[in-house]
Amino acid sequence: MDAAHGVPIPKRGADEPSFQHSRASGERNYVLPGNETFSPGDRLRKPETGGGGGGSAGPGRGENTDDFLFVLSREEVLDLFFEDLELPDMVKLNLRETVSYKSHRVGFSTVGTPCNINVGRTMRNSFGRRMALRRPSEREFQALTEEIATLEREEEPSLQQRRRLSHLRDELAVVERRRLRIAYVDPVDVRFNRFERQPLPNASAVMFCLMDVSASMGEREKDLAKRFFVLLHLFLKRRYERIDIVFIRHTDEAREVDEETFFFSKQSGGTVVSTALEEMLRIIEDRYPSNLWNIYAAQASDGDNANGDSDRCAELLREKLMRLCQYYAYVEIIDERESEIFGSTDNGTSLWRAYRTVDSVVPNFQMTRVARPADIYPVFRKLFARHQPVQLRR
Repeated sequence: MDAAHGVPIPKRGADEPSFQHSRASGERNYVLPGNETFSPGDRLRKPETGGGGGGSAGPGRGENTDDFLFVLSREEVLDLFFEDLELPDMVKLNLRETVSYKSHRVGFSTVGTPCNINVGRTMRNSFGRRMALRRPSEREFQALTEEIATLEREEEPSLQQRRRLSHLRDELAVVERRRLRIAYVDPVDVRFNRFERQPLPNASAVMFCLMDVSASMGEREKDLAKRFFVLLHLFLKRRYERIDIVFIRHTDEAREVDEETFFFSKQSGGTVVSTALEEMLRIIEDRYPSNLWNIYAAQASDGDNANGDSDRCAELLREKLMRLCQYYAYVEIIDERESEIFGSTDNGTSLWRAYRTVDSVVPNFQMTRVARPADIYPVFRKLFARHQPVQLRR
């Protein structure tokens, strides 16, 4: 994603339209000058039309035009991917708070208050100005003063000493005048630390990423789940500055992990999906009070679960989590053959059927299936499309 992306446009798509007589139809009665083979009335075969295309003409003679190519940067590609997506139903939860500001250093200024003077930058400017204008240093001034004092203490100075003394006094006068005219620190040297107040939004959000990494999730299923979460991570970091992302992996046990562990750890084991929901609930109670945070969640699983645990998951969602969450998205990783058989029906895993009972009564719960890498981006757009008809939390 960090490299530039070249997007080719065929030359035929960039040409302006033009009109000409068709070579494949109509009648033409003429003989070209210099013809020694055909006579008027002879019937000729129509020339065969050859195919053409962009790119170079290849070895030999001839001319052609390369396809037009423009390059998109990583930022431009992400803008195109996410321009009309958003986290649904993000609101400012604590309306009693006023907008707060935080000061950020943004360089230096020539005006400001004394308490914001940047001493280092000021003295550097002063030193450079004094060197450029050749202001006499304190060492030069002291040397002249001491030499004059030494000569003045002589009781019977010689003619040479008197001339030397006169010369030093004239030189000292010049030094003093230059020191007075060229200040040690001039107002032009002074620099102040410059600050700008940037508003801090009251609407804060947290996204919980729940991924099944049990033994039933093979390499293909884990790869599809990670692709989905990578796209989600790029979307969140691109569109929102103030958002926390909590990563939870689960087998028959669930734990919060960092980003690297979430995407690269080789952990495996049995499957109890409710442990991930319970871990999410515990973290919300500890760190993310629902009256101050917009809470979102995305879960990816193959739907395999322990006996009876799917009903437990549906109960946790209906009774507790969905009352705290602004939005919850469930993505089930299925086999390509299953996608043709089940489609969007209620058939399939026990977890899918249990989550259907939540989807039917909770408007801010969405669920979908993914069978191949090409499905991920369309499914992602479906889940996070702007202006979704999602209801505020109750």
